[in-house]
Amino acid sequence: VQLQASGGGLVQAGGSLRLSCAASELTFSLYAMAWFRQAPGKEREFVARISRSAILTRYEDSVKGRFTISRDNTKNTVYLQMNSLKPEDTAVYYCAADRRNLGDNYYDERRYDYWGQGTLVTVSS
Repeated sequence: VQLQASGGGLVQAGGSLRLSCAASELTFSLYAMAWFRQAPGKEREFVARISRSAILTRYEDSVKGRFTISRDNTKNTVYLQMNSLKPEDTAVYYCAADRRNLGDNYYDERRYDYWGQGTLVTVSS
């Protein structure tokens, strides 16, 4: 199984980026997908999650209204559209796959089965 994250880069505060995560060797439509991030010197944290059929999405409070998670099951890809970026959004962003579609502990990285390699997002002030 491979999850290949891309789309990171350097952007000014207020700008936008779109991250992509392409899955291979995985029945993509059977997995809920999520994005996590890890800022320098901090623990990895939950950012957003989308259910198998994209009906249900979840967001960390600080990104609500700015970030949008989506997926295209025909392309085996999950996206994270990030708008109104802030310096505190600077982090390595990881995509993750979860065989379980439901559950209250969706923010817990321990429930995820597969992880991508991460893509760096740097937001300058």
